[in-house]
Amino acid sequence: MADVPKPASRRSPADAHGPVRRPAGPAPLRPTVLVVDDDDSIRQVVVAALQDEGYAVLEAPHGAAALDRITRHRVDLILLDMRMPFMTGWEFARAYGQRPGPHAPIITMTAATDAGRWGAEIGADTILGKPFDIDELLRAVEVSLTG
Repeated sequence: MADVPKPASRRSPADAHGPVRRPAGPAPLRPTVLVVDDDDSIRQVVVAALQDEGYAVLEAPHGAAALDRITRHRVDLILLDMRMPFMTGWEFARAYGQRPGPHAPIITMTAATDAGRWGAEIGADTILGKPFDIDELLRAVEVSLTG
């Protein structure tokens, strides 16, 4: 039986310097964003947009639920509505600030005309007025996470 020649390997120009080596070990951790908003439709749109960008996302419909999530999970950024039932954004920010640090940056999301003042009152890193553009939200998230 005659030797069958092996097919020539197909190498792309990117392979010219040898195989691509990836660092050993676990994949890098994705930043975790907590979305706190009592409006289900807004929360779901924001969660979907963040997940599409590769973020790990937790969600809460009010401040009390957000505190519970933070107790059980590490978060890198908080997107916070200010007007919510059970525990408002102000009450959440006060309770969160009293916990031992480090603390995740907070981006407030509010439809109030004085959103800037409200964000300043709680020490928010960024203020987004509702309605906001998803691209604007994603830029604010990226800037807050990269410092």
